[in-house]
Amino acid sequence: MSGFIANARMYAVAPAAEAAWRELLARIAAEAGVAFDYVPYPAPQPLETLWSRPDLGAVFMCGYPIALRLADVMPLAAPVPDAPWTGGRAVYRSDLIVRADSPWQSLADSFEGRLGWTVEHSHSGFNALRHHLLAHLGAGRDRLYRETRGHLVTARRILDSVRDGTIDIGPLDAYWHMLIRRHAPELCAGIRVLESTDVAGWVRRLANWEFETTINFVYQWGDPTLGVERTYVTSNIQRVAFTNTAGYSNPEVDRLFEGARNAVQAEERRRLFSEVQKRLVEDVPLVWLMELTFPTIH
Repeated sequence: MSGFIANARMYAVAPAAEAAWRELLARIAAEAGVAFDYVPYPAPQPLETLWSRPDLGAVFMCGYPIALRLADVMPLAAPVPDAPWTGGRAVYRSDLIVRADSPWQSLADSFEGRLGWTVEHSHSGFNALRHHLLAHLGAGRDRLYRETRGHLVTARRILDSVRDGTIDIGPLDAYWHMLIRRHAPELCAGIRVLESTDVAGWVRRLANWEFETTINFVYQWGDPTLGVERTYVTSNIQRVAFTNTAGYSNPEVDRLFEGARNAVQAEERRRLFSEVQKRLVEDVPLVWLMELTFPTIH
């Protein structure tokens, strides 16, 4: 036993797919010089329990629970689905599926039907769907579907529920949908995509400066040189997420951060960081809305 586990549950859509993922994870571990024990974790066991294991080594995890900090993990890589809608980027979307014999031709046609979703911490199975439907609310409409069935847990349950008529429409992670069509096409017989959500592209838009205003939170990490400097120095203005994407530039702030980075004495570093803070308060490159606290309990 290595002491750390690996699992491919989210995208292990069929035995052949799980075997391929298992081989890939083993190769990654070997190249990294670490060892993982592959542990099966079949549905409907809750994924959040898997993600919270203290011996977690490498698993697939939805980006939304990472953003919600449901588990103490660090994202390492994301798949780039081989589909035109990705544009060669690591993005995904949700396909809203219905039965192939449904008369509906648009999402609006499905209103007053029966909608299904997976779990609240799923982006593809809940959050993306919720965001997509918001545009249709208002103007006196406070309800879109006559019935919603939640906590179906898995994409497979959504697929089966649409096929057997338990629900009329439901969301599938589009990458999962691609995989199931490849590895078990018979399961997709009789269903079609009515509409797809926008790709979850906030990070891409942030990195490409495709925004006027955006909301995020930043970390200090263990030292301001690690977590704060990167957000403000001119040398870190890049088209890369979590750099100085605001484009803020002040030579004096650059000088102070450099001085603090190279200072040996703690008191000198404290003085320089204090000066940086005063300058940033005056310049307002970012507007602070709240202060988040992440306590550590021993």
